[in-house]
Amino acid sequence: MPSPRSADHPAVSSPQRDTVDSLISQTRRLRGGLDAVRRDTAADPGGADDARLRWQRALCELAVHQLDDLGRHLGELREGLPADHPETDAEASRAGTAPEAGTAAEAGAPAGSGAAGRAAGGVEATGGARTGRGSLLSRVGSAEWNLLTDEVTWSDELFRIFGRDPGDGGLTLDELPSWVFAEDQPILTGMVTDCLVDGKPIDGEFRVVRADEVVRTIHMAGEPVLDDDGGTASMWAVLRDVSELRRSERAVRESRDTLRHQQRIARTERRLAVEAREAVLPPWRGSLRLPSGDGFPGAGPAAGGAALDLAAHCLPSESGDRIGGEWYDALELPDGRTLLSVGGLTGHGVAATCGMAMLLGAVRGMAVAGIEPGSLMGRLNQLLAVSAQPSLVGAVCGQYDPRTRTLVWAQAGHPAPLLFRQGTGRPLRSPAGVLLGATAGAAYAQAEERLEPGDLLVLHTGRLAREAEGATERLLTLAPRLTAARSPQECVRIVAEAFGDEPRESDACVLIARVAGTGA
Repeated sequence: MPSPRSADHPAVSSPQRDTVDSLISQTRRLRGGLDAVRRDTAADPGGADDARLRWQRALCELAVHQLDDLGRHLGELREGLPADHPETDAEASRAGTAPEAGTAAEAGAPAGSGAAGRAAGGVEATGGARTGRGSLLSRVGSAEWNLLTDEVTWSDELFRIFGRDPGDGGLTLDELPSWVFAEDQPILTGMVTDCLVDGKPIDGEFRVVRADEVVRTIHMAGEPVLDDDGGTASMWAVLRDVSELRRSERAVRESRDTLRHQQRIARTERRLAVEAREAVLPPWRGSLRLPSGDGFPGAGPAAGGAALDLAAHCLPSESGDRIGGEWYDALELPDGRTLLSVGGLTGHGVAATCGMAMLLGAVRGMAVAGIEPGSLMGRLNQLLAVSAQPSLVGAVCGQYDPRTRTLVWAQAGHPAPLLFRQGTGRPLRSPAGVLLGATAGAAYAQAEERLEPGDLLVLHTGRLAREAEGATERLLTLAPRLTAARSPQECVRIVAEAFGDEPRESDACVLIARVAGTGA
């Protein structure tokens, strides 16, 4: 940064005008693109203001400040020094008259004027310097401290930055530290010492408290001005108010830290949700292995009964991180029947999976106690009515008797099981039943279906596709392939292939049961 009076810094010639014009054009294009991005981040139809959105907004504001400054500086560079700048007056320079300002802008060049001002989105000045909020002139000033005469010269802009009356004069190097934060005073002292004693350029920041108690962050850059003998005659510096820039940077930093913290929380919650779900559900892949029945007196299919061959699978959501309260389950009951159930709670995360675990435990307990599916649904509804965290639940619960090949089942606002037989499929006729938790005292009917050897039952949570009805229709079109499959495991693979790429907002479960005996 050349001083106007430094003997070892010759005047710098103006850069090629076309090069600067090209840079100004590029800045204008960047600024226009940034405005479009900023409008997108400002649009928030849902009223949400989460950490990611705040971080994006802060980044845009920071980029705006940087591009605005770049446009203004390029404008000054393009216009060059004005004709009445003190540096053009050699006699004034030799006489030691301090410049009014250390930059072209401070010397009277309108900040934001010309192409640079238009590039930065500012108002073009037609006469005099702009001093409005956000202009370069309101944020940059210059000063010179003469060591030989103790004269202090401040530009008008520096008085405005410090909120100081020009009639009171500029602060001396002895007075300046009293305006600076105590913890920042060593920074200022070190810079001044390096400049005056060691002849080094200075570059650093400190905070000042003005008389009106406004705190400003000041960036000071300067250098010693040498006399004819090579000694330090004075210290010259440009001081810039960077408070707004630092606030933008701090907003970006804080919002980024908040976002990272929320991401860590989300990862932890997802891990807990996955662990809770896997702890209570049967294996995710392959056949569901039912107990042998040794633990229940008289358990197991009666002689000649048609048992079930089972397989199940969970298809993840589109994002893969929305672990919900969906479940599938199969359990051999003490009387030899088999419990089949699928369902899902509203919501996602640990709360949903913990609620699912509670409900699944209740379903299993009541089924083991011999409660029929219709009555079981009614009691689940009562349980949700007194729950500390009420939610809505859709579910299907059935009990299959292998001795009679009869399925007794009930549903609560959930898609009916699909029955596939001899190359065709159809949904079972649903008994009455509303979502669990929707209304207290709701009654749930139950239906009965007699199955044949080789029949295939498909139970799903309704979220295989965006619309539950669409999932049902698409499953029915798979009837020829499903009934021709050799095992429920192969059926699960067929369903997974058909719905694997479907965009889902939540996980989806499918449970497939085949009646043992003759058939496909």
